[in-house]
Amino acid sequence: MMEEEEFEFAEDLEAILHLTPEVQLAIEQVFPSQDPLDRADFNAVEYINTLFPTEQSLANIDDVVNKIRLKIRRLDDNIRTVVRGQTNVGQDGRQALEEAQIAIQQLFGKIKDIKDKAEKSEQMVKEITRDIKQLDHAKRHLTTSITTLNHLHMLAGGVDSLEAMTRKRQYGEVANLLQGVVNVLEHFHKYMGIPQIRQLSERVKAAQSELGTQILADFEEAFPSQGSKVAWLDKIDRRYAWIKRQLLDYEEKYGRMFPEEWCMTERIAVEFCHITRAELAKVMRTRAKEIEVKLLLFAIQRTTNFEGLLAKRFTGCTLTDIPGVRKRPDSPLDPTNPFLEDEAGEEAGTEKDEDLTKKPKAPDNPFHGIVSKCFEPHLYVYIESQDKNLGELIDRFVADFRAQGPPKAGTEEGGAVLPSCADLFVYYKKCMVQCSQLSTGEPMIALTTIFQKFLREYAWKILSGNLPKSSTNSGGLTISSLLKEKEVSEAAKFTVDELCLICSILSTAEYCLATTQQACTHMVHHVT
Repeated sequence: MMEEEEFEFAEDLEAILHLTPEVQLAIEQVFPSQDPLDRADFNAVEYINTLFPTEQSLANIDDVVNKIRLKIRRLDDNIRTVVRGQTNVGQDGRQALEEAQIAIQQLFGKIKDIKDKAEKSEQMVKEITRDIKQLDHAKRHLTTSITTLNHLHMLAGGVDSLEAMTRKRQYGEVANLLQGVVNVLEHFHKYMGIPQIRQLSERVKAAQSELGTQILADFEEAFPSQGSKVAWLDKIDRRYAWIKRQLLDYEEKYGRMFPEEWCMTERIAVEFCHITRAELAKVMRTRAKEIEVKLLLFAIQRTTNFEGLLAKRFTGCTLTDIPGVRKRPDSPLDPTNPFLEDEAGEEAGTEKDEDLTKKPKAPDNPFHGIVSKCFEPHLYVYIESQDKNLGELIDRFVADFRAQGPPKAGTEEGGAVLPSCADLFVYYKKCMVQCSQLSTGEPMIALTTIFQKFLREYAWKILSGNLPKSSTNSGGLTISSLLKEKEVSEAAKFTVDELCLICSILSTAEYCLATTQQACTHMVHHVT
């Protein structure tokens, strides 16, 4: 009877404890077991057949049943022990929770106590820092007051010293002191409402104004105007010698009085050039009839020499003053200063005309024309002189040709270019280079007109005028007729010397043509 009840209980328990595959898989992973009873697909019939595979094995059925019952009892004991253990754990957990709650309450109490103490400490710190802040503000205000008083003492003492040094003309000391006083005065801009501060500021401005007036007066006294007389062109070299001496003396005595970036030496030289240019232009207009070509070239040569010295000595930065742009200072005086060079060559007399070609050109010399520009209106004297000289040169060529006779056959000169032609173009080149140093404007154009005139004179008097006459043409041959083969073949036969002369004249004409083209190209280059 008991066995039947147990069996029914087992069936009911199996129905109740039917687990899902996921739960069963988890149990197998946590508690792995090889016991067939633990398998999810346990089959009681198969298990019994495994225990009693044959009829003879049924003889041991009582032993097997007893073992199973013993196992069931052990499992029941284990389950009972676990259930009881879980009951005790719940009671222990409740007790632990109660103890934790009590501990939390105690912790909250301690935290509240700490918070109260912190609030009290914060209040104490605020009271302490309030006193410290007050002391700090007091210290800051006291420091500011002391600094301001020191500045005020420095300002008052500086103004007194400034006025005293101004009266004594101690400009070296005044320069440093004035800058310091102005810097200190900047600290009192917000205190100008105070009468004493405003009075000190007005005294500083008055001292500055008095210094400016006094220094200007002193410079006027140091550089007196001697009422210099406007000299003629023959004394022009003395002008430049005088300004060189004055600039050297200025550098030695007053050079360190002004900041280097002011370029005072260059400014003085440039102002001298402007005054000299205006005065020379005035005197040359007044005495235009007295200007001779040698005197004019002498004046131009000395002037361009001086402009070249300026280019060696200065940078030309003052010629294009731009506000806010810092100038490169004048180079310091040294033994290579061009103003210190020997002037014996200039005192000796007029240099050769070729020396004009050695002067710095306009692109290389910022001072080019700063004085010599005044000579351009009078360069007609030079042009007229060249007109006269070229006329005399052509006459000399004609006389030499008549005196020496035409080139002879069988000599080195036979059939060659006439020497006078080369002399003419050498003179042309010299005139052109010389004129380009004087001006590349209207005087150069006028000179080209003179060149054209005397090229025609040379072609007519030296070339065409000396062609041999033929028996069929009593008027003589022309160069154009010689260039036509037909007329040459029909012309009467000439002697060997006459043929040699004709060849020489043709060669000279061809040389004149080629050289003239080259000269025109060179002249256009100079003009542009």
